[in-house]
Amino acid sequence: MFDLHEWGHQHGQFISPHNAIFERQRAGIESRLQETWGDRVQVFKAFNFCQPFLPHQVLAEIKAQGFHKILIYPLLVVDSIFTSGIAVEQVNQALGQLGEGDRHWVEGVRYIPSFYNEPEYINLLVNLVESKVEEELAQAYLPSQIGIILMNHGCPFEAKGFTSGIDESQALYELVRSRLIHRFPLISVGWLNHQTPLIKWTQPNAELAANNLAELGAKALVFMPIGFATENHETLLDVEHIMEQVLQKHPQVTAVQMPCVNDHPAFLEMAAHWANGQIADLLMADPWVVNPSLGAPGSKGHTSHGHSHGHSHGNHSHSHGGHSHSEHSHSEHSHSEHSHSEHSHNHGEKHSHSEHSHNHGEKHSHSEHSHSHGEHSHKNHGHETDSHGTVIHENGHFSADDRSHPGYIHKSQNPG
Repeated sequence: MFDLHEWGHQHGQFISPHNAIFERQRAGIESRLQETWGDRVQVFKAFNFCQPFLPHQVLAEIKAQGFHKILIYPLLVVDSIFTSGIAVEQVNQALGQLGEGDRHWVEGVRYIPSFYNEPEYINLLVNLVESKVEEELAQAYLPSQIGIILMNHGCPFEAKGFTSGIDESQALYELVRSRLIHRFPLISVGWLNHQTPLIKWTQPNAELAANNLAELGAKALVFMPIGFATENHETLLDVEHIMEQVLQKHPQVTAVQMPCVNDHPAFLEMAAHWANGQIADLLMADPWVVNPSLGAPGSKGHTSHGHSHGHSHGNHSHSHGGHSHSEHSHSEHSHSEHSHSEHSHNHGEKHSHSEHSHNHGEKHSHSEHSHSHGEHSHKNHGHETDSHGTVIHENGHFSADDRSHPGYIHKSQNPG
């Protein structure tokens, strides 16, 4: 309903496929993990802003099922304060709320960071681009006439000292480019930015990159999203709009739009493989015993140096309620997938930083694109060492952008 309401007029009743793809990712990763670990591992999906899969709701279910160890798995290509940062923050808030008594129910936690530099992922991206060119363009165009735009999620240059995703995104682009450049010399990064005023965004944006390649002689353009693991409104609607603008300026050019890796079997296989080592560590590790009451201010366990260092973090407030993206299904996320009081993006995406105050006007309310966190939950059956693992990941997408997954808590697949 939210997608129909938000997109019905301008986008032909667009309904994002993100959530359906994300569920296939969750199920596919879980089935592969259970081939190794059996029912000791279960994969849950969690979203940053989409009930009933909010982190605190999912973690409550994991606790109720008797799991005691968790693998947080954002399933994000690139880490960013706007994506994985929010995921970890929300998980920590939920774990704090669910910790009662003199022993916390969670006895072990592991985390899987971004995979922008994983050789398996780079190989898959390169193979997909090469296959697409062979299938659709090789008969009509020389390699030097084929321009390739490798699209990353746009990033603001300032994020109040936090990691914005620029470095990892740029490294990802260079890794893929280095594998393709000898065959296809016309290659450019293309950033899918939220063009908000007063904010300096990564350049060139995807439209400018495509126009630049066309001016250099490209007769065919391939738009490949490398910074997104799961399809969402940005990789679909935004890219379609960009292609339309480019073709109006260069009507003689052929444009080809490629999908994300989504539930490609090779991607699901590698995503499960990346989790195996962390699961093994969790299952073998002794319980991490925590008494929540000892961490409370004023408790006996709260120590002080007796003097003040004079460091004030009071203006570091993060507010995650401003992004409304129907695909991201952020009911309180007014395109603020990243709601940080300093960087308020009201683009419908999830970047809300009051300092940047982005008012995109275009409220993308994507109920699907609600980042999901991956969380592995391991339960004990009467034996301290017999821990069952559950994974939850969020797309968060992913990503963002959109992003929710199984047993691991991870968030959407976007850096922004």
